[in-house]
Amino acid sequence: MTRLAGRISRYLDIPYQSPRPSTEGQITRLIGLTLEAVGLRVALGDYCLVEVGGGQQAEAEVVGFAGDRIYLMPLHSIDGLSPGARVTPKVGASLVPVGPGLLGRVIDGIGRPLDGKGALDAEDMVPLAGETINPLKRHPIEKTLDVGVRAINGLLTVGRGQRLGLFAGSGVGKSVLLGMMTRYTEAEITVVGLIGERGREVREFIDHSLGSEGMARSVVVASPADDSPLMRLRAAQLATRIAEYFRAQGKNVLLLMDSLTRYAQAQREIALAVGEPPATKGYPPSVFAKLPKLVERAGNGETGGGSVTAFYTVLTEGDDQQDPVADSARAILDGHVVLSRDLAERGHYPAIDIEASISRAMPQIVDPAHLQLAMQMKRIWARYHQNEDLIAVGAYARGSDAETDRAIDLMPVLRAYLQQGMQEPMPMQRSIQELAVIMQTPPAQPKPNQPVAGVRRVGGGA
Repeated sequence: MTRLAGRISRYLDIPYQSPRPSTEGQITRLIGLTLEAVGLRVALGDYCLVEVGGGQQAEAEVVGFAGDRIYLMPLHSIDGLSPGARVTPKVGASLVPVGPGLLGRVIDGIGRPLDGKGALDAEDMVPLAGETINPLKRHPIEKTLDVGVRAINGLLTVGRGQRLGLFAGSGVGKSVLLGMMTRYTEAEITVVGLIGERGREVREFIDHSLGSEGMARSVVVASPADDSPLMRLRAAQLATRIAEYFRAQGKNVLLLMDSLTRYAQAQREIALAVGEPPATKGYPPSVFAKLPKLVERAGNGETGGGSVTAFYTVLTEGDDQQDPVADSARAILDGHVVLSRDLAERGHYPAIDIEASISRAMPQIVDPAHLQLAMQMKRIWARYHQNEDLIAVGAYARGSDAETDRAIDLMPVLRAYLQQGMQEPMPMQRSIQELAVIMQTPPAQPKPNQPVAGVRRVGGGA
């Protein structure tokens, strides 16, 4: 009897938790992209299964509620949905596949393969939301990352764990630049998130920009423009989660996301659909709350761990750098690379505007001699463009300013340095050496007041 009493007392010490009741609800209204249901007991962020006819079910996420009304956003097509359709909570947490078996594969926003290569060889299934790292435990940015692009290596040096924005309008070569960095980077693993792009561009990026060499050590998460906004949102989060997984394994990861703007637009569609009021140029406040939550997940891990170096493309509407998403991204990122439409129209690729671009981590990760060379080249480039109109019309007289004369002499070599072919990798050390050779070129010694070659000096004379 004493033994039985002891066993019962041990069980009494365990706190009792009543099981969460399983309920079913029904669809009462469809407004735009949002489903309204009643009769459910679910929490924000939970997933439900909605009957859409023919015995099929569509997965939907709980994105809001008002009283007993639950707002759901479907991940897939809901063709065939009828009034009163049954809704049931999905059993178990939403888990996503991770592991080395994902390398060389193309998946969608919920981890399903899109490449026709069969089932994924996933090592583990993990929650979509990663663990938050204490900022004081993150390893500081101390080492450079060779991305294989001369202009970035030499003038906008990237550090392991840095997060940069690639600001560009449409058609100025951002996808090509991303492909070059994917193929030539020294990072061990690359994760590419293609968010909200045209479906045709997904295949083109994989076949032409990425190539077989880049694809072998990459994972591509693709959610084209015709996917639901929730699927686009999940694709960006899944790409980040896969990068976090490899970082936890001690790997140095390069995360390329094209684009952060499409991620913000997907959140805008969801927020407006559930009734959130627009604030800045049609963007609700939740958009600007979501951006840092996504971006802050990249970066270095704890000391002794791996790193996630991230490039996020930001689409600037009409090349407007003051677009609200671009302005917000610029504030939360560790630097930005701006692509110039003017340079692209001149056939200058990659069309990096070095005057408008900056790497905030560069002064801490390069030696003083390299930093001095980069600043000197930027100064010469800026001096030429300050006087470009005068030079073009022949109003500048050679000898008026020694630094401008030097800029004119060096401009052909500077332009050649900043341009690079798609199939032309450029290691970090060579990028620095070529920059040093250019900056050590002695200035030309023209005769006083000699006009610039090929133009006429204002004030008479041929």
